[in-house]
Amino acid sequence: MKHKPDSVMTMVVDAAEDKKAMDVVALNLEGLSMVTDYFVICHGNSETQVQAIATEIRKRADEKGILVRGIEGMNTARWVLVDLGDVVAHVFHRDDREYYNIERLWSDAKVVERV
Repeated sequence: MKHKPDSVMTMVVDAAEDKKAMDVVALNLEGLSMVTDYFVICHGNSETQVQAIATEIRKRADEKGILVRGIEGMNTARWVLVDLGDVVAHVFHRDDREYYNIERLWSDAKVVERV
């Protein structure tokens, strides 16, 4: 079963927030990227928290039957990328999020407002 990108994005945001991720932002990249529809960007305050956030995203995806195409960066836990196809989660360590500032790189994207 194909999952709608917006429901996958919501699942990722919920998983990150449940592990106390900081400054969770979802960017709608539809029409801007041929690779994915959404980026979810957040950070943790330690390597352990970054790993816990990424692990929770993977766990929830598995529970819902959403294919995790890949996870990169778990060993160092400075910038973990969780590829869910239509949604890509970027889980940063607090120090690295500001340095890479990918929100600025994708400033044309609309921030998804949660209701």
